[in-house]
Amino acid sequence: MVLTTATPAEEQYVESSTFASRYVRDPLPRFKIPENSMPKEAAYQVIHDELMLDGNPRLNLASFVTTWMEPECDKLMMASINKNYVDMDEYPVTTELQNRCVNMIANLFNAPTESGETAVGVGTVGSSEAIMLAGLAFKRKWQEKRKSQGKPYDKPNIVTGANVQVCWEKFARYFEVELKEVNLREGYYVMDPVKAVDMVDENTICVAAILGSTLTGEFENVKLLNELLTNKNKETGWDTPIHVDAASGGFIAPFVYPDIEWDFRLPLVKSINVSGHKYGLVYAGVGWVVWRSKEDLPDDLVFHINYLGSDQPTFTLNFSKGSSQIIAQYYQLIRLGFEGYKNIMENCIDNARVLKEGIESTGRFEVVSKDVGVPLVAFALKDSSKYTVFQISDSLRKFGWIVPAYTMPADAQHIAVMRVVVREDFGRSLAERLISHIKEVLKELDSLPSHIVVKDSHVGAVAEAVAEGSKGGEAAKRTERMILEKVTKQWRGFVESKRIGVC
Repeated sequence: MVLTTATPAEEQYVESSTFASRYVRDPLPRFKIPENSMPKEAAYQVIHDELMLDGNPRLNLASFVTTWMEPECDKLMMASINKNYVDMDEYPVTTELQNRCVNMIANLFNAPTESGETAVGVGTVGSSEAIMLAGLAFKRKWQEKRKSQGKPYDKPNIVTGANVQVCWEKFARYFEVELKEVNLREGYYVMDPVKAVDMVDENTICVAAILGSTLTGEFENVKLLNELLTNKNKETGWDTPIHVDAASGGFIAPFVYPDIEWDFRLPLVKSINVSGHKYGLVYAGVGWVVWRSKEDLPDDLVFHINYLGSDQPTFTLNFSKGSSQIIAQYYQLIRLGFEGYKNIMENCIDNARVLKEGIESTGRFEVVSKDVGVPLVAFALKDSSKYTVFQISDSLRKFGWIVPAYTMPADAQHIAVMRVVVREDFGRSLAERLISHIKEVLKELDSLPSHIVVKDSHVGAVAEAVAEGSKGGEAAKRTERMILEKVTKQWRGFVESKRIGVC
């Protein structure tokens, strides 16, 4: 949801569309329902013209979300767009397809289901809802145990890395759970399992590990976390579990890195979420959460409704929603099979490697992402004294590319990087074109005089460095970090103040 603000009175009308004026001449109110109807052709043209200024989804390299599907799947989605997912009695086949998806995904994650037993899980709007549901299950089980022991149950916490996606912060704030974050450090941009386990206490409802960090794509060491947490549980008598946020990596690791143990093969892993709309290869709007067993999902969180014609158990934060994404997920699972997913993920990794090599060939960047993980390339400038990754990101917009630039979380916030996510529709030719455009931008920026960032931030910081340098190498090293932090802060403010359309 985007919070809106009012605009000046003179901007209360949408400009008349060039082609829509064939049908209507009056300006269209921006924030009020118009008094009169308009022809369908005019309504279409007005909206179509405004949407032309959106970025091109295929060139949006910031997003992990799928931007291309086969035409046959598009047809299935359009054919089911008017089906309400929650009307299980009216649409029993759609419900059956969802159940098949849950079981396929649980099997992919090595859930210990017995022969003939169905997996425990549910389709969600995305991984955010999936994480909310998993978190609620952990909180409720912890509360029930604390109540039975006669102990306080009002201060639950979750241990995570500072690299978690914002949905974890939402869960913590909305459902009153303390979020205990393991800070990062330069060169190590994922949660340290040793530090995470040290932060666990009797009020910890779970430790959340990430399979595919949003920042660098790296897989966290869930196996080591399981070993360390098992030892701590034995020492303390606690039974702190693990949740794996596999939003990005859940549809990658099983196909490309089957020997990495991160899923239900590890005893303390009680639930896993994955985004179907990322590397599950479905358009935005579908996620999944599966539990190890039915004992890990408290019964009192499941609602039973019957006003739609039959008893329907439901555990969601939403109610009505479309069926299209569920059907699309089932299409991809049976259309591609294990072999198809494996081929696509390996191709994405190959393209990421081409991109990485091209970026390294400029000699200007240090790649901070790892070879094992989500197929993406995160890279930082070796020298930010003249311009920063924020300016490069801004300059790439003129070619249509949307490449994000951002700073790392605590305690690595002085590191600023750019990140390119390699999806199925980002082929080698696009990778090579992006590399050429990055080189062109670098050449252009090299030819320009130093900007305000140099005069106001860098020069001043250098003067401080000269003064501090005499105090010892450690002080100079700290000042060098201050330089980068100041430069980064200056350019972030500069870039965020600009609003540039996409050519």
